[in-house]
Amino acid sequence: MFKRKDPSMRAPGEHHPAVGEMKEALAQGKCDRREFLRTVTLLGVSAPVAYGMASYILGDDPLGVVPKAQAQTPKKGGTLRVSMVIPEATDPATFDWVEKSNSVRHQNEFLVMTGPDNITRPYLAKKWEASDDLKTWTFHLRKDVRWHNGDKFNADDVVFNLNRWLDPATGSSNLGLFSQLTEKYDTGETDDDGNPKMGNRMRQGAVERMDDHTVRLHLSQPALAMAENFYNYPTMIVHRDFKGDLTKERNGTGPFQIAEFRVGEKVVLKRAPGKYWGDKLRHRDEPYWGGRVYLDEIHYIDHGAASAAQLAAYASGQVDAIYEFDIASLAMASSLPNTTIYEAKTAQTGVVRMRLSEKPFDNKDLRDAIVACVDAGKYRELVFQGRAAEGEHHHVSPIHPEYFPLPKLRQDHAKARQLLAKAGYPDGIDLTVDVGNTNGPWQQNVCEVLKEQLAPAGIRLSLNVMPSSKYWEIWATTPFGLTAWTHRPLGTMVLSLGYRSGVPWNETAYANPAFDAALDKAEALVDVEERKKAMEEVERILQQDAIMVQPLWQNKLFVGRNTVHGLNPHPTQYHQFNKVWIDS
Repeated sequence: MFKRKDPSMRAPGEHHPAVGEMKEALAQGKCDRREFLRTVTLLGVSAPVAYGMASYILGDDPLGVVPKAQAQTPKKGGTLRVSMVIPEATDPATFDWVEKSNSVRHQNEFLVMTGPDNITRPYLAKKWEASDDLKTWTFHLRKDVRWHNGDKFNADDVVFNLNRWLDPATGSSNLGLFSQLTEKYDTGETDDDGNPKMGNRMRQGAVERMDDHTVRLHLSQPALAMAENFYNYPTMIVHRDFKGDLTKERNGTGPFQIAEFRVGEKVVLKRAPGKYWGDKLRHRDEPYWGGRVYLDEIHYIDHGAASAAQLAAYASGQVDAIYEFDIASLAMASSLPNTTIYEAKTAQTGVVRMRLSEKPFDNKDLRDAIVACVDAGKYRELVFQGRAAEGEHHHVSPIHPEYFPLPKLRQDHAKARQLLAKAGYPDGIDLTVDVGNTNGPWQQNVCEVLKEQLAPAGIRLSLNVMPSSKYWEIWATTPFGLTAWTHRPLGTMVLSLGYRSGVPWNETAYANPAFDAALDKAEALVDVEERKKAMEEVERILQQDAIMVQPLWQNKLFVGRNTVHGLNPHPTQYHQFNKVWIDS
C-alpha cells in the first residue's frame, strides 16, 4: 500500500493518520483528554477542532480544561505594572532566563504559543503539517503580519532565525532543542586526553524555504514535538536584519514596542503605532493581527531578585502584579486585601548536579554514594510546605505526559558508606556546593537538607552561598551546584536541552550515546503507551548514571490585584498580557 511521506500530498482538511489513532486511544481510555488535545494539536489539528473532537468522543463539557469566557466586558486603556527582575535582554537566541523573554515578549513573538493548558496553538505560523513518519514538517506562515518598521513578515525571517540558532558561533541552547536538524562536526580542538572535540551545527538541507510564506524542515529523526519546540523562550522571532540587540533595534510583530529599557531598573512597553499592523483589519480601532488589545502600556519594575522584595513592592501599591513569590511568603501574600493568589502546578525544579568532567565527580561510585544518602520525600514538606512533588533524579516530572513512574529509590546510608570506600574515600570526603538562590531561598534550604542527609555517610558538605548574578556566571561550569530549571511542557524537551551529548546547556558534561539514542526513540513516538514505555529506559539510564540529586518539583505562585483581569498562571511563568485589561 502506498504511504504518503510528503505532507503536501495530504488533501485539504485531511489529518495526520496518527490523529485517528489518538481518537481511538481517547475513546478506549488509553489516554486522557489533556494528552489527546496536546498530541493532536502538535500534529496540526486546530485547537477548536481538537476540543470538539474530545467533547464528542467523551460526551462531556470541556470547559474544565480551557479558560472560561470573561464575565465582564473588557475595558481599553491603562498601564499594567509588574515587579520582576530586569536582566539584559539583547539577543533572544541566547536567553537563559524567563524574565529576559518576558521583558520583550509583547514586542517580539513566536511561531506558536503554548497556553496555560499546555496546548500548543498557531501564532505567527497559521498552521503546520507533519509527514506520516514525522520527519518532514511544513509551517505555513501568516500573510497579514507586518514588522514595526513596515516590512512584511515572511519565510526569510524564519529561515534567518533558524540559521542563527543552529550556528555554533551564536551559542544558542536551541542547538540541543532542534537536534534533529543538526549534525556533529570536528571543531578542530581536542580535550585533555587528546580526543577531538565534537560540536553541533545545522545539517545542510535541513531547512527549506518553499515560498514567501512556507518553510519546510527535514529532520534526521522523527520528532512529535517539533511545533511545540518553537515556544521555548530562546525561539523568539527577530527580524531578518537583526544585528544583535533587541532592546535598541526595537522591531517586532507584537502589539507593544519598547519605549525604555534600563537593566536592573525598568522596562516600559507602549502600544506600537497602528500603521505597521496586519493588512486584514479585525477591528477599525485595533488593526493588530492578533485582534483587540486593551492595555496602553506595560511597565516592568526591578525590585530585586528576592521575591519578598517583589511582594513588599506590591503590598505598598507600587505594582499591580509580581513575577513570583517564595513559599516562605505565602502567609503574607494571603493576608493582602483585594488580591488573588495565582498558583501553577509545574515541572519547575532545581537540580543539585555534578559535573562529570571535574574531579571528584568523574567517579561514579562517589556519585552513587551521594544519591544513596537522599530521601527525596523529605524536601517537599521541609522546604515547600507540601506544595511540591517528589523528584526522582532524572528530570522528568509526573506532570509530563510521557512520564514513566520508576520504583522509588530508598535512602541507604550503609550502602553509601560502602560506595564511598569503593570510590577511594573510606574516611569520608569534604565537598562544597555552590548555591545562588537565583529564584528564592528555597535553594539554600534544599542544600541544607542535603547536607544533613549526606552527613551520616561521612560526606561533609559545605555551602557556598553566592549572589544570584554570580551563580549565573558559573552555573554551567561549577563542579557541584544547584541550578533552577524552568518548566517545559515535555520531559523530552528539557532532556534535549540539558543532557544530550555536547549541547550548550549540558551543565553536567554528560555524554552517553545510549541515552541519546533512547531519547531519539522516545521523541519519535506518537502512541501514548509506547512513548511512556520508551521513556522508562530514558529515565532509568539518567537515574542510574547518578548525575544529579533532584529533590522536588515546584508549584509557582504570584499575586495580582482583583482589578486586573485576564491574568493566567502559566507553568513556565511566561507572561501573555495581550488580552489583560484593568477595571480602574
